Amino acid sequence: MSNHDIPRLLAFADALADAAGEAILPYFRAAHTVSDKGGGARFDPVTDADEAAERAMRALITRGFPEHSVLGEEYGGELASEGYQWILDPIDGTRAFISGLPTWGVLIGLYYEGRPLIGVMDQPFMGERYRGWMAGANATARGVTRKLKTRACASLSDATLSTTDPYLFRDDDAEAFARARATAKLTRYGYDCYAYCMLASGFIDAVIENGLKPFDIAALIPIVTGAGGGICNWQGENASGGGRVLAYGDARVRDEALSTLKT
Repeated sequence: MSNHDIPRLLAFADALADAAGEAILPYFRAAHTVSDKGGGARFDPVTDADEAAERAMRALITRGFPEHSVLGEEYGGELASEGYQWILDPIDGTRAFISGLPTWGVLIGLYYEGRPLIGVMDQPFMGERYRGWMAGANATARGVTRKLKTRACASLSDATLSTTDPYLFRDDDAEAFARARATAKLTRYGYDCYAYCMLASGFIDAVIENGLKPFDIAALIPIVTGAGGGICNWQGENASGGGRVLAYGDARVRDEALSTLKT
């Protein structure tokens, strides 16, 4: 599959998302076990639903593409630099999930030779699915599929900005984000992966985060890039490994945000 059969891979990612949704939805806004894997440093929840969804997806990958490696939030793995690798976050936004809020999503990314290839963000409760393949992106909701396109935004002062939690920034990072927030027209908090999909849909202009893992961002890079935007680190470089991340819909916002974030 050296030519990357994108339709086939996206169809398989859809099947993974279907399986994950089936595993997750019985637990949403219902009784389930919540454990803290944060080790006391900060609350880092994991639920029955996270684990069941990742098991379901891994089982399908083992059967469908046994030669592909897997990196998942709940059952581990190492970021690979060779071959195909599925990168799974069964519930991105577990804090929202356990709070009954529908702004979580299933993240399914596929890298080839360590670089993003395709990505899917699925929100099964709301019936929304976002797909990206670096050269394009679409969303399906309520039976209608539409192309995704980021919107034009001339400057950070015209931008709607988002981050999951401003209190996750510390020291110089906190000061850098505060500068960006003070410049932006509007800032919204708490949306995890959903904010990136709203950026790809043309409703948000920038997302700024830090401390991300590969499984937090792998699926989102093709969605945002395919919609005409991009994702980089705070130095303007490759962000496929996570870390300090800037997602943008317009290169003018990227350039201004990168200047603002310099520490």
